[in-house]
Amino acid sequence: MTNDATEARVLDAVRQRRELVNAAIDEELPLAEPERLYEASRYILEAGGKRLRPTVVLLAGESIADVDPGSVDYRSFPTVSGSTVDLLRAAVSIEVIQSFTLIHDDIMDEDDLRRGVPAVHEAYDTSTAILAGDTLYSTAFEMMADTDADPANGLEAMRMLASTCTKICEGQALDVAFESRGEILPDEYLEMIELKTAVLYGAAAATPAILLGADDEVVDALYRYGIDSGSAFQIQDDVLDLTVPSEELGKQRGSDLVEDKETLITLHARQQGVDVDELVDAEIPTDVTDAEIESAVSKLRDVGSITYAREKAEELTERSKRHLEVLPDNEARRTLAELADYLITRGY
Repeated sequence: MTNDATEARVLDAVRQRRELVNAAIDEELPLAEPERLYEASRYILEAGGKRLRPTVVLLAGESIADVDPGSVDYRSFPTVSGSTVDLLRAAVSIEVIQSFTLIHDDIMDEDDLRRGVPAVHEAYDTSTAILAGDTLYSTAFEMMADTDADPANGLEAMRMLASTCTKICEGQALDVAFESRGEILPDEYLEMIELKTAVLYGAAAATPAILLGADDEVVDALYRYGIDSGSAFQIQDDVLDLTVPSEELGKQRGSDLVEDKETLITLHARQQGVDVDELVDAEIPTDVTDAEIESAVSKLRDVGSITYAREKAEELTERSKRHLEVLPDNEARRTLAELADYLITRGY
């Protein structure tokens, strides 16, 4: 687990790489015609975001190459064979896919806010938002195809990105199906969040290994690191949805509960005999009161459901860090381990 000094170090590492990624986003996604489409495409990217996934890309590359992050050129990053690749472009590609999924998720879930600002379909309109998401999707593949990697490695990275997008859609479909199903088991939920959320962390960690020409053992280990830490990240998101004020979340607190979305917390509570469907009376997130959410959270705490979710996130995080043992023991590897801890101790 992180202490204050470790968290500060992790946040500084993320901040440094976020600045590089933000500058690269401006280069890789210039405004073009039709202007409204490209403004909408950039809208969610410009709304902020921690840039955790592209940070993982850069950190994984640094650890594999065993380089000093202060002196490396991410646009000409050294591979195992001695050639170079544009690792920063690959990192932006992963972040662009993340933004594509957020746009479409918000449309499907009819969410009004994202990162504290109106969702793209609210700021523009639904048709423009769909097109913006599709534009980001195709642009991400263009960027991944243009990293100057060895052709075989570049093709494998494209396959990884394509497979990841398919799995994200499968996870979203499971999430939707859960809304109309009866009993759902915790293991089924864990499978859903692995597909919907964690696979992009897996791709973020494994893609640099593929592009740099690392051994299959390293690729597989980094992928598993991303899957486990990404699953833990989603569980922490579920906890934060209930425990963090709306102004800090950037969306309505308790929205998952109001929208009848199953989480590891609610599934555990049901097993303890809690009538989860009666915890809140509101039908849309904006109608729920803080008092209702506080009452619901109190009941979930009383039966140990929030503690259960946190312990599962901790278990996944410890497993994720063990996968990093295949990497050289350097600063980047240690930061990846600390980042995994941060993902389940962050407050927003």
